[in-house]
Amino acid sequence: MLGQCRPLILAAAVLAASACGGSAGDATGDTSGNAAGDAAGQSSVTVAGSPNAPGPVALGVRVVPPIDAQAMLADGKRVLIDVRTPEEFAEGRIAGAMLIDFKAADFADRIGALDRNVQYVMYCRSGNRSGQARDLMTQLGFTDVADIDGGILAWTEAGLPVEP
Repeated sequence: MLGQCRPLILAAAVLAASACGGSAGDATGDTSGNAAGDAAGQSSVTVAGSPNAPGPVALGVRVVPPIDAQAMLADGKRVLIDVRTPEEFAEGRIAGAMLIDFKAADFADRIGALDRNVQYVMYCRSGNRSGQARDLMTQLGFTDVADIDGGILAWTEAGLPVEP
């Protein structure tokens, strides 16, 4: 009897293990499926040139630490989107950022008009609005969007530069 149950037990164990890898809706915002990133509450995205994980840039819609976002932006291939208000944008921004005001009536239309084949990095003040914008971009079929974890507050806390 036990011999007949082993394949079922093994299948159940495989399914259970794969279900624990994280999801787009988990509390950490880690969409990589990496359990280590889930447990630590951090993104596990690897960025070429990143001190802790050399290799290719992970694709997908995900949350990344500020230092990884800085490395991603260094190659000049990604479009940087700031979803704060014009007033916040005027107070200081990450160099090269394009403003698309989350609170504007045409926000969804402006996001929807963006090229889905382009790689994007985005941020807001703390991560709330950019998280909602990230969800919208996922629904609209964008495939490569990195949201800076903690927004510009975390960016400046990490000692990274902003421009007036």
